[in-house]
Amino acid sequence: MITFSLQSGSNGNAIYVEAAGVRLLIDAGISGKLAEGRMRLRRRDARGLDAVLISHDHIDHVRSAGVFQRKFKAPLYMTRKTHMAVSCDLGPLTDVHYFKAGQTLRFDSVVVHTLPTPHDAVDGVAFVVESQGKRLGILTDLGHPFDGLRDLLPTLDAAYLESNYDPHLLATGPYPAWLQARIRGAGGHLSNDESARLIHTAGRKLQWAVLAHLSEQNNHPDIALATARRHLGQDFPLFIASRYEVSPVLEV
Repeated sequence: MITFSLQSGSNGNAIYVEAAGVRLLIDAGISGKLAEGRMRLRRRDARGLDAVLISHDHIDHVRSAGVFQRKFKAPLYMTRKTHMAVSCDLGPLTDVHYFKAGQTLRFDSVVVHTLPTPHDAVDGVAFVVESQGKRLGILTDLGHPFDGLRDLLPTLDAAYLESNYDPHLLATGPYPAWLQARIRGAGGHLSNDESARLIHTAGRKLQWAVLAHLSEQNNHPDIALATARRHLGQDFPLFIASRYEVSPVLEV
């Protein structure tokens, strides 16, 4: 299984996963042109995707779903509630497959498990892609470190895990009090410390982790990495999913 992040953050999200000949894109929050160019940088074609899986209705994850379907001929998979709640105009859609949060999806020999999250979306899910005995978690926009997440991480071989904010930067930054409370709250995002503690408790099965969905205002890659290193030491393989560019190709 190989994977790379096309972009990760409130300015748009999309993660590519390829396993056993199946090609998946998790979320469609960046433009079709940008997605096509960044996939080409990793010698992959944006056309011929087996599925685009949408995690939730927030615009940074779904804004280009219609474009991806029409331009790249990609089937869309999302919950019915997510589709109904999308605030942006996706345009005409002709190939939409609905699933329920918690359901397992199958693409030939590749299995995608969906996990409901407490994030403040209408019907948010996280994903675990499983192929040939390997399991990759796509875990962003999680709300808080809920019990199902703690139970899931020790079963994974690798993971994208949100590390959204540094508490000090959030408290002293430009966000109003109500927005700070939303981010820190049960339906918001994971802090750097929360993310690092989760990785620490995952155990030895986890080969690597990508810190994802970093806030532009309330975090910085160096701060997120330094926080994780305090919990994990210097040897555990850690990467950052950039807000601005495609990541290296990683193997599970």
